[in-house]
Amino acid sequence: MRRSRLSGVLWGILGVLAAVAVWEGYKAIGPAEGVVVGDIVILPRTTDIAMPHTWDVLARLFEPVTRAAGADVLWWAVLQAAAFSLGIAALGWLLGVISGLALALLMQRWVTAESAVLPWVVLSQTVPLIAIAPLVRRWGSEIEIGSFQWENWMSVAVIASYLAFFPVAVSALRGLKSPPAADIDLFRAYAAGWWTTLLRLRLPSSVPYLLPALRLAAANAVVGTVVAEVSIGLGGGIGRMIIEFAATASGDPAKTYAPILGAVLIGLVSAGLVALIGMGLKRFRRAEVTA
Repeated sequence: MRRSRLSGVLWGILGVLAAVAVWEGYKAIGPAEGVVVGDIVILPRTTDIAMPHTWDVLARLFEPVTRAAGADVLWWAVLQAAAFSLGIAALGWLLGVISGLALALLMQRWVTAESAVLPWVVLSQTVPLIAIAPLVRRWGSEIEIGSFQWENWMSVAVIASYLAFFPVAVSALRGLKSPPAADIDLFRAYAAGWWTTLLRLRLPSSVPYLLPALRLAAANAVVGTVVAEVSIGLGGGIGRMIIEFAATASGDPAKTYAPILGAVLIGLVSAGLVALIGMGLKRFRRAEVTA
C-alpha cells in the first residue's frame, strides 16, 4: 500500500513537471503572436505578458500583493481567498450530495417518479450557469424569515450545489439498481422491507458507483463556486481575485496566475477530502464504476 501511494505521488510530481516542460517548451519555440489560422488563434501568444515564465510566477508568490505599506504577501492572500472559496464549495458539495441522494432514492423507490424526474435532472444541466447566478441572488434576497438575512455567499453555495447534485443523482440511481435480481429475491424471501433492503443491500452496492460521482461533484462544486463568485460579484474568494488581478495583467502578468494556482489548490484539497471518504468506505469498494 505504501509503495502504491508513493508511486502515485511520484506520478503526480512527474505530471506537474511535464506541464511545466510543455509550458516552457512552447514559450521557447512558439511564435510571439501565437499560431493563427485565418482569423482564429489556435495557440496562445508567447510574450512575457501572455505567458510569463513559471519561475517568475512562483517568485511573484513571495512578493507583496501591492506596493502599499503593510500589504500581505501574495501567497498568503491567495491562501485566504482559497480557504474562503473552499468553504463555500464544501457547503455546496454537501447540499448537492444530499439532494442528489434524495432524488436517487425517490426515483429508485417509484418507477413513475423516475420517469417524471430524471428528464428534468438531465435538462437542468443544460441551463448556462452564468445565466442563473443573478437569478439565484435575486430570489435569495427576497427571502425574509424573521431576522434571517440572505447573504451573497449563500447564493454561491446554492449554485455550487446545482452543479454538484447531477452526477450524484445519476450515479446513485444506477448504483441503487445494481444489485442482482437473485439478491433482491433473497431479501424478499426473508420478508425484508424496503428500508432493510436499502440499508443492507442497495446502499452498499451503490458505493462503487457513488465514489466517482462524489469526486466529480467536488470538481463541479469548485467550478460552480468560482464562476458564481465572478457572476455575483462576491468578494473575498478566488473567483473575484481572478477578475481583479486580470485587470492588471499587462503591468504584472505573473500576478494574474496566482489565483489560478489557488483554484488548482482548492481542487486538489477537494479531491483529497473525497479520497478520505473513500478510505472510510474501503470495505465496500470492490471496484469503482463510472457512470
